[in-house]
Amino acid sequence: MREKTETYGAESVFKASMEAVAMSSDVELMLRVKEGDEASFAYLLSKHRDAVINYLYRMVQNGAVAEELAQDVFLRVYRARQHYEPTAKFTTWLYRIATHVALNSLRDGRNARYMASLDDQDRERGWELSDPGPTVEQSLVEQSQGWEIRRAVQALPEKQRAAVILHKYQELDYKEIAQTLKCSESAVKSLLFRAYETLRVRLGHLARR
Repeated sequence: MREKTETYGAESVFKASMEAVAMSSDVELMLRVKEGDEASFAYLLSKHRDAVINYLYRMVQNGAVAEELAQDVFLRVYRARQHYEPTAKFTTWLYRIATHVALNSLRDGRNARYMASLDDQDRERGWELSDPGPTVEQSLVEQSQGWEIRRAVQALPEKQRAAVILHKYQELDYKEIAQTLKCSESAVKSLLFRAYETLRVRLGHLARR
């Protein structure tokens, strides 16, 4: 009976601890990681992993490479824990690391800048929300349009591409993007203006279909 009580007590403490972790802000969690709390790091990893993979996929256009790079990103986060200072939102710091890793991968030619296969398209998380019951024709049209959009974004210069993805898909504001890309807010606005103008020209035919 005593053993069952002790087990129940330990489980209650663990559950309360995990609930406390889940209710903490990302900055609080990262400060706990800095102090050696591995449970907080595990929670941050589970919370942000898919979003980081999604971002990296849009940058490198290859699912396997994106997952590999995501591991590198979180390894860097963990290794940098002792130097972490909450001078910006945790996600801003996280995407700064992810952007650096993605740009290095592109410059190294690790993924050879090739487009995603149809299998990779199926593995995407959150690129587009399709209609619950499209016809075969609608599905093919949507796939074709999505492919054209991805090709157009992929063809943008690296910093413009990163700015568009952070703005459009990760929903960061100008200040957060500036902190992520280490540039001024006016530079971010210029990057986005040039990028969206290029996309408007390249994808204008889709609006006329």
